[in-house]
Amino acid sequence: MFNELVFYFSQLSPVKAAFLATVFTWLVTAAGAAIVFFFPRLNRVVLDGMLGFTGGVMIAASFWSLLAPAIAMSNGSSKLMKVLPAALGFLAGALFLFLLDKVLPHLHINFRETEGMKSSLHSTILLVLAITLHNIPEGLAIGVLFGGVSAEVPQASISSALTLSIAIGLQNFPEGIAIAMPLRRMGMSRTRSFLYGQLSAIVEPIASVAGATAVSFFTPLLPYALAFAAGAMIFVVVEEVIPETQLDQNTDIATLGFIAGFIIMMVLDVALN
Repeated sequence: MFNELVFYFSQLSPVKAAFLATVFTWLVTAAGAAIVFFFPRLNRVVLDGMLGFTGGVMIAASFWSLLAPAIAMSNGSSKLMKVLPAALGFLAGALFLFLLDKVLPHLHINFRETEGMKSSLHSTILLVLAITLHNIPEGLAIGVLFGGVSAEVPQASISSALTLSIAIGLQNFPEGIAIAMPLRRMGMSRTRSFLYGQLSAIVEPIASVAGATAVSFFTPLLPYALAFAAGAMIFVVVEEVIPETQLDQNTDIATLGFIAGFIIMMVLDVALN
């Protein structure tokens, strides 16, 4: 099945392939949000375990699918120069999310902390903005990898881009739940909770198309772009996802979820490539 997918995506343009791959991740987010139709509430232990899983997948993907290829494809004349593009790109990605985090008004999943510029927007919109902010680097990462394939960079392949798409899809499932369920607890209807939950991932196809287009035209950007996406993803995990799992008494569950997510992503990346 995976080989058939690789063949199909190899026949597409990088931009179209990136778009379709992130439509898949968007649909998985919608599937997670759809849980609200079947369960009135979700146990906090389960949610923390899922968020830990999300963090593990994102950290593993940042290294195996983004940073390692970025370093490998660098043409530096020394070890220091070879790792420099990845280091600069990583820093730029983290700073980009840091600035967005300070400027874009958003609400944490716990509904207790707001960040960014002061805003009169409803808390529902602020929560969706928070998850949308987190989805930008995920879509960008997929797009950049597909763009690298079009540039015929050996370290970028259809299989690696699809593997990353599958992994991000896996961790998008709990993200959809993490929005829809709190909204339902606040009294919002199931339908509206679902709509807001799936809406957060709409930015992924947009970011992926932008990433694929940029790298297709400016191939030398690829190591920087891959590391940029990695820096942005790890910033999200450290600043938002992991602290969220530590607010209650479920730290062990969250940690085990993190480890499970990391292992699954690592195995997927190595086995499917």
